[in-house]
Amino acid sequence: MAVATCWSTTVTLPLSPHPDLAVEAGLHFDSSLPYAVRLLFPPVGRIEAVEWVFGRDLLNEGRLAPAGHGDVTIRPGTAGDVLVTLHGGTGAAVVSIPAEIVTGFLLECYALVPVGREHEHLDVDGLVAQVLEAS
Repeated sequence: MAVATCWSTTVTLPLSPHPDLAVEAGLHFDSSLPYAVRLLFPPVGRIEAVEWVFGRDLLNEGRLAPAGHGDVTIRPGTAGDVLVTLHGGTGAAVVSIPAEIVTGFLLECYALVPVGREHEHLDVDGLVAQVLEAS
């Protein structure tokens, strides 16, 4: 049986034209995808929801020291925050998330699916069925 957690918070975009503007966001974890977390920005006005999926361990490593390469990099900030840099086709955005939110969220994720037990939560047969249906 899949279990999930979601932590809502406000984040800032420190390198944007409005670095102090609070933006709603959510950190999501679902045990059916035990290696991943999702950072979700809900729709605002005519802007659709935006979702980034990256490694749970990457988020954990990045809150303590710079981690990652490619589309997502994470590092500790200087003001009690965790900085997530998201690289997309139109550029990059730095998202500042309060460190206590990231830590609490990760503690809950690891309580739901401990390190080394992720494989017990994968539904390989279900994934194969989805791939075959999409073909």
